[in-house]
Amino acid sequence: MKKKVYACFSTDVIHCGHLNIIKKASELGELTVGVLADEAIASYKRYPLISLESRMEMFRNLRGVSNVVVQESLDYTRILSELKPDYVVHGDEWRIGFQAGIRQKVIEKLKEWQGELIEFPYSPIPTETQPKLDKALYMPEYRRSRLKKLLEYKGHISVLEAHNGLTGLIVENTHVEKKDGVHEFDAMWVSSLCDSTAKGKPDIELVDMSSRIHTLEEIMDVTTKPIILDGDTGGAIEHFVFNIRTLERIGISAIIIEDKIGSKRNSLFGTEAEQVQDEPASFCRKIRAGKDALKTKDFMIIARCESLILGKGLDDAINRCIAYVEAGADGIMIHSCKETPDEVLEFCRTFRKYNRLIPIVVVPTTYNCVTEDILIKNGANIIIYANHLIRSAFPAMQKTAQTILEYGRSLEAEKYCMGIKQILSLIPDR
Repeated sequence: MKKKVYACFSTDVIHCGHLNIIKKASELGELTVGVLADEAIASYKRYPLISLESRMEMFRNLRGVSNVVVQESLDYTRILSELKPDYVVHGDEWRIGFQAGIRQKVIEKLKEWQGELIEFPYSPIPTETQPKLDKALYMPEYRRSRLKKLLEYKGHISVLEAHNGLTGLIVENTHVEKKDGVHEFDAMWVSSLCDSTAKGKPDIELVDMSSRIHTLEEIMDVTTKPIILDGDTGGAIEHFVFNIRTLERIGISAIIIEDKIGSKRNSLFGTEAEQVQDEPASFCRKIRAGKDALKTKDFMIIARCESLILGKGLDDAINRCIAYVEAGADGIMIHSCKETPDEVLEFCRTFRKYNRLIPIVVVPTTYNCVTEDILIKNGANIIIYANHLIRSAFPAMQKTAQTILEYGRSLEAEKYCMGIKQILSLIPDR
């Protein structure tokens, strides 16, 4: 009787390394290939460009593969309990890093029926293949749809501000490895505050949409992650519908517009600055006009409610947000300038009684003591760190400038600076 062999793959591109493992695995016995579900893949790296069914079909057509199944989780426990294979085959790269824990659980599970883990040398994706994959991610149709798909697969996402190509690269490439996997930012937030500040302009909607689009294009030229644009009030309805068509066409995933009218004042001033909230019926007309103007189902219009900022209370915020969703908003952003998250958490819990599915966006700038886990547990889906790169860049650059002036040379400032070679290698040669 043939031995039962199991190997799991998360790839949407099969290269010679995969084929080599499949060949060796099939020589051990009857090979079942597990195809990792989209949700599981998205939990630790970019989600596949090819659908789950297409990936399964891809493996079904390979010589040596007898069966193809879906593995729903990074954890092998459930699928191994069902299949009880004699051998599990894997590359040896998972002996270190966060996958080491998954590997150990596989070994322990296999002991229950004297199964064995067999590992072969890991073969990374060929250098000529990766750029081809990256090119696809740059295309508007792929980038635009990624935000909705990430929300579908993961349920919640983490977003960091970018205001030019360099900060876009930071958001794109920064990651940390923890016990539960690799953590990185899922998307970018292009803020009107940061865009204006980077240009030395006040945050009063002075920077027009043409300039905002130029910033977006700078970022999109060197990154692949989805982008959420801070659209301020959205402007006049007649202008709004044309602007979002442009944003949709170039590959932006979402715009967030706030329910205020009149001269722009940053919300974090709260009631200290004169700010006028739009009438719900008027703001709903803008949302409906925007939705009617869109050509695809990928682009999201998210309504930002300023009721808590303006001291109008929870009931006003809830009633407005219910109306905005009924008008077609794809998500709700609730804003607060309090130093504690209490009113935001209360809003999330209360709103979830009326709508359990619509994404809730939060921006923990002033209430920065709260963790993502707590926000998610209370119903938030999109957590935006809205201005932290520009706020950290300014004092660092100012310190360098002051040090050069103080010493009359740049030697003492070197400790605040990246090396020239690091700078040259930082920017990819595409």
